[in-house]
Amino acid sequence: MSESKQRGNRVAFVTLGCKLNFSETSAIAREFMEHGYQKVKSTEQADIYVINTCSVTEHADKKCRNAIRKLHKLNSNAIIAVTGCYAQLNPQELLDIEGVDLVLGADQKSNLYIKVSELKRAEDSKGLVHTAARSFSCAISEVETIFPAYSSDDRTRSFLKVQDGCDYHCSYCTIPLARGKSRNHTIDFLVKEACQIAAKGIKEIVLTGVNTGDFGKTTGESFPDLLGALANVEGIERIRVSSIEPNLLTDKVIDLIAFNPKFLPHFHIPLQSGSNKILAAMKRRYNRELFLDRLQAIRNKIPHAFIGVDVIVGFPGESDQDFADSHDFLNSLEPSFLHVFPYSKRANTPAAAYDNQVKDSVKNKRVAILTRLSERLHEKFVSENKGRTEEVLFESTIKGGKMFGYTRNYIRVERPYNKEQIGKIIKVTL
Repeated sequence: MSESKQRGNRVAFVTLGCKLNFSETSAIAREFMEHGYQKVKSTEQADIYVINTCSVTEHADKKCRNAIRKLHKLNSNAIIAVTGCYAQLNPQELLDIEGVDLVLGADQKSNLYIKVSELKRAEDSKGLVHTAARSFSCAISEVETIFPAYSSDDRTRSFLKVQDGCDYHCSYCTIPLARGKSRNHTIDFLVKEACQIAAKGIKEIVLTGVNTGDFGKTTGESFPDLLGALANVEGIERIRVSSIEPNLLTDKVIDLIAFNPKFLPHFHIPLQSGSNKILAAMKRRYNRELFLDRLQAIRNKIPHAFIGVDVIVGFPGESDQDFADSHDFLNSLEPSFLHVFPYSKRANTPAAAYDNQVKDSVKNKRVAILTRLSERLHEKFVSENKGRTEEVLFESTIKGGKMFGYTRNYIRVERPYNKEQIGKIIKVTL
């Protein structure tokens, strides 16, 4: 331990992983600022660093460890608090890294400000840093609470957390261990959150969750009921659904998005593999025929919808022929974009013990092949939209004298910067 002057109130945040983490970090940051803390960039010297982690892959774990070391080097006297999925799954591993003072599990996330403040007061009163006053993650089986969250850092868009946890237990995934069972707040509570977002002048909300379409498990409500209620919130002009499982993408959900102008024609649907053999090994709850049916249902009612698809390559047992089948299926589907990930072996998952693990060199080649396919498909989608009149919500970022925004169907548009158009929905010809 070394002596230190009393710390100031500068706090910085690092968010790794999904938009759900982004919304939670924003909620945590608001609590700090409501208590007089000054939020600074994570590249600046701060008195407190909060890292909200992801653990979906080994690469995500590595990014977290690197971030901790970088922040500790930036200010070795700062308190570093780590939360999120990595903190839930491997608390001791994080506590063993030099500079880490607090590791807070999923059920402790809502108390992060209190825990950090207690440690800060204790160390300030003693004039010491890096005492032994640390907090461990709660047991994985005890993840039962749901932390309410929405982001408010962006003037144009807010990510609203509507659901947490997952009951699916896919063979490769640690998320049910890290975030617990599927659960949610009531529709009334989320409508109030949306009203708070609208009161800040934010026009677009993005609905986020671990398994968003599974909304309603704990309240006896349904995802379509939630969509209908949010559509009635005054001030919110655009609503996006961040991701939804194909087996939960019902005709009723598609109809709501197709026929209510508040809902944007933007779908993010995880496929994971175009091979039924691999889907079964992954323990996914659908086959590729159902996936194709859902895409056809969307296109029959929403011709210019953006469809982004998640794909994992190199899953154990994925042969060259399995990959070729998956590639050909994706090529025939013609989605707007592919989010491609190499399979990552995760502890405490069935797939980690499967035979026929695929070499990293093979995974990397398959990632490259699908990335090239994605580029071609996205170019085709954009080209098909040229000449159409679309509505664009321009964001506040300025780069090279340009502003940018997204159409309703998620095409990025750049225009010369115009302050009068920031945060407004403008009709443009693509």
